[in-house]
This record gives sequence, C-alpha cells and structure tokens, in this order.
Amino acid sequence: MATCPSCGDQTSDDARFCSACGAALTPSSGREVRKTVTVLFADVTGSTALGEQLDPESLRRVMARYFEVARRCLESHGGTVEKFIGDAVMAVFGVPTAHEDDALRALRAASELRDALGALNDELERDYDVSLELRTGVNTGEVVTGTEERLATGDAVNVAARLEQAAQPGEILIGDDTHRLARGAVEVEAVQPLALKGKSDLVPAHRLLRVIEGAPAFERRLDAPLVGRRDELAALRRAFDRAVLERHCRLVTVLGPPGIGKSRLAHEFEMALAGDATVLSGRCLPYGEGITYWPLVEIFRKGGADEELAAALSAGAPEEISWAVRKALARRARERPVALVVEDIHWAEPTLLDLLEHLVDWTRDAPLLLLCLARPDLIDLRPAWGSRSEAESLTLEPLSPRESNELIDNLLDRLDLASATRARISDMAEGNPLFVEQLLMMLVEGGDPEHVPATVQALLAARLDSLPTDEQEVLERASVVGLDFEWGALGEIAPNRNRPTGAQLSALVRKQLIRPHEAIEDAFRFRHMLIRDAAYERIPKELRAELHARFAGWLDGRGEEFDEVVGYHLEQAFLCLTALGRHDERAHALAEKAADRLAGSGRRAYARGDIPATLNLLGRAAGLLPLDDPRRLGLLPSLGRALREHSELDRADAILSEAIERGRQSGERGVAADADVTRSDLRFHRPNQTGVGRDDVLRAVDAAIQVFEEVGDEAGLARALTLGGKVRLWGGEAAVALQEFERAARYARDAGDRPQEAESLRYLCTAMRSGPMPVDEALRRLDAISSRAENNRRLDVALLAIRARFAAMQGRLDDARDLGSQATALAEGHGLDTHLDSAVGEVELLVGDAEAAERVLRPMCEELERIGELGFLSSVVPYLIDALHRQGRDQEALLLSERWRPERLTVAEDADAQVGWRRARAKALAGTGALDEAVRVAREATAIAARTDYLDLRGQAAADLGEVLRLAGSPQEAAAALAEALSLYDEKGNLVAAERLRAVLAAPTADVQRAPGL
Repeated sequence: MATCPSCGDQTSDDARFCSACGAALTPSSGREVRKTVTVLFADVTGSTALGEQLDPESLRRVMARYFEVARRCLESHGGTVEKFIGDAVMAVFGVPTAHEDDALRALRAASELRDALGALNDELERDYDVSLELRTGVNTGEVVTGTEERLATGDAVNVAARLEQAAQPGEILIGDDTHRLARGAVEVEAVQPLALKGKSDLVPAHRLLRVIEGAPAFERRLDAPLVGRRDELAALRRAFDRAVLERHCRLVTVLGPPGIGKSRLAHEFEMALAGDATVLSGRCLPYGEGITYWPLVEIFRKGGADEELAAALSAGAPEEISWAVRKALARRARERPVALVVEDIHWAEPTLLDLLEHLVDWTRDAPLLLLCLARPDLIDLRPAWGSRSEAESLTLEPLSPRESNELIDNLLDRLDLASATRARISDMAEGNPLFVEQLLMMLVEGGDPEHVPATVQALLAARLDSLPTDEQEVLERASVVGLDFEWGALGEIAPNRNRPTGAQLSALVRKQLIRPHEAIEDAFRFRHMLIRDAAYERIPKELRAELHARFAGWLDGRGEEFDEVVGYHLEQAFLCLTALGRHDERAHALAEKAADRLAGSGRRAYARGDIPATLNLLGRAAGLLPLDDPRRLGLLPSLGRALREHSELDRADAILSEAIERGRQSGERGVAADADVTRSDLRFHRPNQTGVGRDDVLRAVDAAIQVFEEVGDEAGLARALTLGGKVRLWGGEAAVALQEFERAARYARDAGDRPQEAESLRYLCTAMRSGPMPVDEALRRLDAISSRAENNRRLDVALLAIRARFAAMQGRLDDARDLGSQATALAEGHGLDTHLDSAVGEVELLVGDAEAAERVLRPMCEELERIGELGFLSSVVPYLIDALHRQGRDQEALLLSERWRPERLTVAEDADAQVGWRRARAKALAGTGALDEAVRVAREATAIAARTDYLDLRGQAAADLGEVLRLAGSPQEAAAALAEALSLYDEKGNLVAAERLRAVLAAPTADVQRAPGL
C-alpha cells in the first residue's frame, strides 16, 4: 500500500490519485534525493517501570494502542512513520513528497498527539490502571532520502532524537529551523541552548506551547499598498460587470506560482466590490479529513451564508450537493450580485472542482462571479479547466524591477536600505512579492541578504517535489548547467544521452518553472534564480560531481572563451567530491584540470585589465592546488600583482612573501625574483610600515634583472625595468625613466606579455606628463600608444586621464572634463581603482573650480589613507591643500598639511610629493600671515624641484614662490620667480597656467592677494 502525501491515507500502489482526497500521487522513483524535511521523535517515558507493572500481554496491548493513536495523528498530517523503536516513534514530514508547511504539519501532529494521549490515558487507566507520558523532539534540516536502507539520513534526524531525549515528560522541544518555518502559527518559549550528545556547539531550542488553529505557516503582508496589477484588477472588474449584465455565472481563474500575488490581488478585488456585491471567500486545504467542501464550510464560519446554503452541504450524493449549493447561491445572487472567491483550487478534490464547474454550466438568471486562484499545476490535474465560453484565465507575471523597488519601499515603511542590499533583494526575488517580503523580514531580523529564507526554500522545494519524477530530473540536470541552458546540453549529461522530450519542457514552461530563452534558439531559462538553486540542492553530491564533469566534457574544445565555464564545472565537481570526504585520484585530477582552465582565464582577464575577474579566477585556481604544487607557485606573483592593483595591500604582501620563500626553497629563482620585484614596489609605497627605500628597491631590481637574464625571462625583465623606471621617475629623472619604460615595453611585447606591456606604457605616459616632453609632442606619442593598448582597461583609463590633463593645459576645458568623466566611468565600470589617479581633481583646479576639486580629492585622500596607499596619497595631498587655499580656508589647509606630512607618507627621494607639499603649504602659511615661514618653505620647494626635469612641477613651485613673495612684500624677486615659472610653463606647453601668469605679471602688485589657478 502507498501513502498519500497530502492526506496520509493508504491507497493501492498502482493508483494515480488518492481514493480519499483525490490528490495526484507521485510514484516513488527509488532514487536518492537531498531535501529538507522535518523529523519528529516521540518517546514514552517510564516504560521500564511500566514493564514491571504489567503482564507482557497487557504491555503489548497498551503499546499497540499507543502506536495506533500515534500513527493516526502523524499520518493524518502527512507524516511518514518511518519506524517504531521500542517505545519511540520516528516520523518524517516531507517524505515521499515535501510541502511548504511540513514544519507546521509536524508541530500540529506533535500537539495533536499530546492532546490525544489524554483521551487514550482515560482508556488505559480504566482498563489497565496505567497512564503514559510522552516527550517529543521536532527538528528540521537537510537529509538524503530514497535510499534502500532507510527513508531519511542526516544530522537533522540525530538532532530530533537528541531534542526528544532532552525534553521533560509532556514537553515538546523544537529546533531553531523548525521554529523559523512555522513561527507565525505557533506559540513557544525559549529554553537555554542545549548541550546535545554528539554536537560540538550548543543547540538553540524552543518549547512548544500551542499551535494556533487555522494559522498559515507564514503570514502575508496585506496592509501595504498594492503594487502594479492595475490591468489584472481591471480585467476582474470587467468580468464581474459582464456577469451582472448577462446575469449568469462567469468563471475567472488567476494562475501563478506561489507568492506571485494571487491572494493579494483577490483581497484588493474583494475590497473594491464591497459596496457592489456580496463577497464570499474560502480556501482549499492541502490535507486533512473532511476537506472536500472545506472552502464552503469556511464561508459558513465567517457568517457569510444563510441556512439554505448551510443545509446544502448536508445533502447526500455529490450531485445533490452541487445542485443544492447552486440553488442557494443563485437565490442569493438574484437579491444582490455575488462574488465567490475560492483560493488554492490546485489542492481541491475532484468533487469540489466538479461542483465549481457545475455552477458555471447551470447557474442562470443570477449574477455570480466565480473567482478561483490556482498554481499552474492545476492545468495538469484538470486539462479542460476553464475551457468554457463563460470562463477566462489570467496569468500573473512577476513584478517589474521598478515595481519591486516600490514594494520594497512600501514594506520598509520609510526605513533606509543600502542600495547594494536593495539591488540584491530585488535580484533574488525577481518580481515575486512573497520572496521580497521574506527577504526583507530576514534582513530586518539581522539575517544575511545573500542567503535564501527558509520559508522560500521550503516553498520552492515543495513545488519541485510535487512534479513527476521525469520532470524533476530535467530540472535537476538543467540546474547543473546554470540559469540558462540549451536543450541539447540536457541530453549530453543524461545517463543515456537522451535529451528531454518537448512535452516535458512544455509542461515545465506551463508550470512557470522555466521559459524559452529570448535570444538563443532551443534554449531555456529558469523562471527564477531560486528555482534553479532549489533544483540544484536536491541533487546528491556524488551525482552533482558526475553531472558537472559531464557538462565540462561537453563544453571542452569550444575555444578559450569557454575555459572559464569549463573550469567552473570541473571545480564544482571537485568540491562536491571533497565535501563527501573524497580525496582520491579522481578528485585530484578534477582539481588540476579546473585550476589549469581557471588560471588561463585569469591571465586573460589580467591582460584586458579586468582586475576583479583576475582575482576571482587566479585565487580559485591557486586554492584548488596543493600548497607545494609548482603550478600554484607560478600563479602567486600574478595573484599578488592583481591584489596590489586592487589595493588589497596586506594580502598582496603576504602572497608575494610566500612566493619568494617557496620559490627560493624549491629553486624556482625566476618565480622568487618576479615576486620580489612586485613586493619591493609595494613596500616602497609604504615606507613607514616597511622601511624600504630607494636604494633597497634598486638593489632588488638589479638582482632580479640578473636572474631574469640568466633564465631568459623577458617578461620578468620588463617588470624589473618598469620598477627601476618608477623609482627614477619618483626621484625626478623623468627623461631617464621614460627610456626605461620604453625598453620594458619592448621586452614585454617580445615576450607576448600584453598586461606588462600595458603597465610599462602606463608609466611611460606618466613620465611624458611630468617630464620635459612638451604637451604637443606627448599627445602625438599618446596616439601611438593608444594603438598598442589592445583593450587593456587599466591603460585605457590612464590614457583618458592624461589626455584630460593635457586638454586642460591647452585650454580645452570642456574636453578635459569630459575625458576625466570618461576615465572615472570606465574605471568604476570595471572595478578599477579610480583613487589611484587624481586627474579629475587636477583638471578642476586648472579649470578654476576649487570646490569641485575638493569634492573629488578629499574622499580620494581618505580612501588612500584607509587602504595604506601612502605613496599615492603623498602625491594627491598637495592638490587638496591647493583647493582649500583657493577657497580662502588656509587654516584648514595647514591642519591638513600637518596631518599628512610627507615624512609620514613617503621616502625623501619622492620629488613630486616633497615639492608638492612644500609649495602648497607655503601658500597656506602666507594666507594665515606666517610670511617668513611661507617664504622659507616655498624656497625649499623650488630648490628640490630644480634637481628634477619635471617642467610643470618646477613651474608650479616657482609660481607659488612668486605668489608668496608678492604677499611678503618682495615684488622684484616675486617677478623673477613668476617669470621663471612662465618660461617653464611655455616650454611644457601648459597654456592655461602660462596665460594666468601673464595676467598676474601684468596686474599691479597691490591688486594681487592670491593668484588663483597657478
């Protein structure tokens, strides 16, 4: 005999529908499935003493009566009694079929069993002079079912048994997950976390006090304003008006998956009809005794029907009941139009569906609207439903992104929500209002927005479990492929390589679980990301590994663009096996293949300047290989460079240090040298933390060059030469550095290392901007460099930024701002560090908008300090001081210059930072009246600048000295300094700065308070 998953009644093994409730029966597939179930353990306390008190025959009869009562209580709520162990009972809710309310069913069964024991004890005391006491434990969690040995296996079973053992006589203890799933329908009190045998951590638990009669497993928010659905409401109103006009029964069926808003739509419609019709509503129940006509019984309890309608249900045969109900409703409708709302008719027994169709066919001269709400599964159970001329169907689609955001606003009731979190909730919910509600509720209670609420998981698992086995398998295979899947791929990973039939896919489309892909022929997409996840979670991990490996094999050989996908599926196959404790040759082979594909994809991501993707791919590849694997060691320098560029400086230092140590230990001198070059660069930018200076870096560069020449590593030579050029550039030798960068770029190009070529060219651009090359010539060189960028995003950003500076220097101010905006947008769009380049702020200063410059530069400085990029910070700070000085906020500028003194941030050889800080501070000092100190500091700036070939920096230092000298009352010396600055600006081609200097030189000394824009 088979057990009905809906009502628990016994029926024949070959039956398709339950003989008691009419529910569709899904035959057991006999295959292993992972699913979340609720397990109940109930144990009779004091059974040993009972055995001493009773004769064995009497004890057997007493326990038989108890087991009979227990089985009836458990199975009436859909539980499967797995076994009786001595005087204990174990039942599982969710086997063979899961339901969204399994946790609540189990608690109802536990409560009913506790109450039923009272009546049983009256009998036992009368006949045997004994009574029984129970202790009960209920727990929810993931198990494996379908095995031959037993129905459910997993830690959830063990915890349920331990909770039962911890309970006192008459007490029901429930686990945290069980309470979370049913909390809207139960009253509990917390107990101290329990130390349970076999559990390393304390286990949260609750004491069940009572189950609230009629309460759903989780509440819906019907108080918030309805979002969207205007067209659907209008369609319902038109149907009602037509029923009134034509004076007959009209059927409207609203179809949609759980949570899509069917009940909410009906609630709004009922409110709209309040003054025009009598509204009667009821809901079909998923299980229980006497549920055939439950929606009508519910109407009586609400006081919405008269004695004639109540009497109709007491008629005998179903045909007589249908006739009597129709007559009663028609009489009511002739007095006033009636809207009869019946929810969840996908759970209705065939007899009730027959009655509803009878109303449509035979109601005459009576305005009656029959509004039925159902999941798409109804059409499979009743293919001809709604095919009459008096019937129509509405299918509710997900809310749009705009409507989802409006719903979030309504539910939050004006509480703020971070934009990233809001977007995550909207993306996960994909337009399902219930999912939005549950995600927000979880968030308000301190949950993680990355996790799916247990209620939503239960709802989706129940939908999948109710499908025929062949449709379940199609969805499971599709979930391995991903959110989008090709029809042909499903066949390739099937055991017999037979792809699913069109009928199977059409059924899944009709049930709104998948939909045809908009852009790819013979491809489909899961209706919801969470449906895909729920289907995937059902698959045993051993089978998951096999399916992932098969799909990777099918994709293999299609080209480099598929390597990342192939690597992902091989990686997942490996992770599934290791989760099962498998560390055999097969697992290691999968890991090696996955690492190879991910590493190749990571290198290509680095080549195009996609640093976030590089970190993800290289990090995963390295994580798949043993610590001492040479292939992992070879990835570490590249991973360290990507971390460095992503401003994860501590992690970068750790990874590079490991590469150096392991490379030297294993004799991989090239790897060690490669990592040492990058680490030296990193530490040179953090001198106060590392103590690394210019000479230290140059020694590391020379040593690395020697190693790279010996091993023939041209890409390594390019990286070493680039770092040497950077150090010389910092020291003010831009022309020499430019030659180093050019050599480095050639080596990198010869080696085929496009990322390093782009990096060398990026610093070559910096040398052209800072050094003696005139702007016109630099712009011509930039055109040639652009042709070599080859879609490297980091270099593209640098080219846009330097063009913005040059455009501002030439007076093309609108172009400069546009180029700066493009650079920022490109960097932000690809996860690059916009704070590493102060171009936008510098352009605003050249344009003359000090406030705009401050808005850009201040947060940039704060962020650079936060992440420890002190070398870059030292170059940006002077421009922020300039911006404050131009606004007349000199005291604030001085405080800021004290906070970020160059000796705290960078090395003494950093000419740009040392000059910039002094010239900017000198102007702020002069603005506060400290003229002698201002002149001294400004002279220091010009002296340091004179030792460099930085034309623009020398011009800035001379111009600022001239401004300070004018304020200090030294007009002749000031004029000489300004004239020198003008000459330097002209030589560089900084037309804007030169023009402003000419205006200052032409103005009378008394009229000049400060020279903006210098």
